[in-house]
Formats: sequence, structure tokens, C-alpha cells
Amino acid sequence: MPLFKRNPFGHILYVKKWMIRIFGVISHGRYRRFNDLQIEGSEIIRNLPDRNVLFISNHQTYFADVAAMFHVFNASLKGRVDNIKNIGYIWNPKLNIYFVAAGETMRDGLLPKIFAYAGSVSIDRTWRNEGKNVNRQVKMSDVSNIGKALNDGWVITFPQGTTTPFKPIRRGTAHIIKKHKPIVIPIVIDGFRRSFDKKGLIIKKRNVLQSMVIKEPLDIDYENEDIADIVKKIEFSIEQHKSFLKVLTPAEYAKQEEELNKKREFWS
Repeated sequence: MPLFKRNPFGHILYVKKWMIRIFGVISHGRYRRFNDLQIEGSEIIRNLPDRNVLFISNHQTYFADVAAMFHVFNASLKGRVDNIKNIGYIWNPKLNIYFVAAGETMRDGLLPKIFAYAGSVSIDRTWRNEGKNVNRQVKMSDVSNIGKALNDGWVITFPQGTTTPFKPIRRGTAHIIKKHKPIVIPIVIDGFRRSFDKKGLIIKKRNVLQSMVIKEPLDIDYENEDIADIVKKIEFSIEQHKSFLKVLTPAEYAKQEEELNKKREFWS
């Protein structure tokens, strides 16, 4: 590989590789030592094509979710089975992984700007800006950049556009699916909100069981299904439909905690 080869966004791949290596080593303990990341479905990752794959997920922190996915994807591609043990997998990472993020988030400080170089496709949200509700037109350049990333590799997106659970799915994700016809892989995560602060940079609580479930590709009829149908499929696949919202009784909560403790013991 030429030393100064660039990706479609002008990022030098050699620099990007070293950034992923460095931040991969720094962040690895957040999912292995301070907390336990339980993974299901990593074999699905190994069977995917090299490009035009769209990962859709619920969202709990700005950066910790994405960092965990970078670890899981690269570990899976190097033969790890539902684990991220032995960080050697990060030495030669997959460089065409991108994640969709709000432009204001990625411009907020030096560290987010560095993260952006590692693979961000920054967009301007049409419904929210600097903590205020807005209503503005979609920038066609944003849509084009997501398409460019899909043409080059894998893209991670959070179709709710917020870390608040059970919020509506943004229709823009469905439009992208209709237009580019990617393989769509749902991911359901949990535990990140309890582990980290909202940005996902500071460890808020230790010994939390984090989970990442990678599901089979969605069955989508790109030509005949309308936007509303795809939105509903997304909503159910990442378990953000209102039917998943349940208020636990004290007995149910105690039982859930007991099951989580058993899993912690198993994975420790």
C-alpha cells in the first residue's frame, strides 16, 4: 500500500491506521478490564462483503458505542468468536469502516476531531442543533457522503439520531437503504449508558455487563417496500419499538439483576 494512499474523503490511510491502533489500545480495557462486553453473532461479520454494508443500531453514548463496534468488527475479522481477547487484531484494522455522526458533535473539541479522522461521516442534523429543535432541509452533500462511504466500505449509523431510547426512527436512513440497497445488519447494544458518561469518554461505573448482539441481515424488498415499511423493520430490529418498553416490577427487576450477575461471573 502506498504510504500516502487516501480514502474517498481524503484521509491518509497510513495515518488513519495508526490512529485506530493507538485509540484501540487505549480503549480496549474499557470493554475487557473495567467492564465486560458480551458479544453475540460475530460470525455474521466474517461473512459480509467488503463494501455496501450498513450497520444500524440503537445509541447510548456518542463515542463508546462506535469504539466497541470497531473492536468487535476487527476482532471478528481476525477469527475471534464473540470476544475481543488478544488485542493483536487491531494491528491491521479494516480501514474502510465509517460511522455517521452529527457534525456539531465531531467539531466540539480536539478529541472529536481526531475521532472524525478515524472514520466519521459528519452530517448536519435537520431536527436538532446546539441543543435546540430546528427544522431545516437535508443537505444533499450529506446524503452523497454516506453513499460514498457505502461504496467504499461499511457504514455504522444510529437511525434514531439521539442517545435517548425509544425515540422515532429518522426516515433518512430508510431513504438511504432504498437508494443504495446495502446489506443491512441490525445491532442491539446495552450497558453503555450505565458504563460511561453521555459522550462515552469517561468511565462512570465499573463492572457493568455490556452487551452487543449482531443480528442476521434484514430481509428488505428494495423495489417494492415503501419508506414506512422499512422504518418499521428498523424499529423492531434494533428493539426500539414501543412494544419493547416495559416497566419492571420489583420482583422482575431483582430477577433481571440476578441473571446479569450470573452472566458477569461467567464472562469474568
